[in-house]
Amino acid sequence: MLRGLYNWTMDKASHPHAVWWLALFAFVESSFFPIPPHPLLGLMCLAEPKKAVKFALVCTLASVAGALLGYAIGWGLYDSVGVWLIGALGLTDAFPVAACHLREYDFEAILIAGATPVPFKLLTITAGFVGMNLVTFVLSSLFARALIFMTVGILFRVFGAPIKRMIDKYLGIVTTVFVLLVVGGVLVLTQLGGSKEDGGVCASATEVKPAR
Repeated sequence: MLRGLYNWTMDKASHPHAVWWLALFAFVESSFFPIPPHPLLGLMCLAEPKKAVKFALVCTLASVAGALLGYAIGWGLYDSVGVWLIGALGLTDAFPVAACHLREYDFEAILIAGATPVPFKLLTITAGFVGMNLVTFVLSSLFARALIFMTVGILFRVFGAPIKRMIDKYLGIVTTVFVLLVVGGVLVLTQLGGSKEDGGVCASATEVKPAR
């Protein structure tokens, strides 16, 4: 199944409407879709390196638009849609901690999630749920997503062929490493507030109430 999803994603890189596929992947990945847009972005940058900045910009803007969808789900559809999404992502226990960090560190928390393997979906949905300032949310999402996608674009432009060969040959290992990074990112997020003994404000969060 994993290989099939990967191959399906790769096929989109040569599609006549590849830019639209890229925008779609980036949009839905920020709110609910499990496959990140990075592989498609990388292949498109590899195929047309002169357009790498354009592709990274499309990916960034679409991802921020998707983040707004995640925000809307958390703000108005959490009980009907958000709970199911958080559960399906295996992040139910992390949700109260994420909500606490957003209330305490809002801008910084979004930067961590947007520019690291921390699941961005967790923070976009949670941000809407806690009623994070929308301007702050958009600006931090824009900065974080631009950072990571521009980096991917540049790396694939410079080292594209070796990276592509490695992913093709070691997809299972690469996926495992990525999953481990995601889990590690969630653990980092849950520890940002410090331990219970240290009096961290978010370390022992187990429930959260909406802003409204």
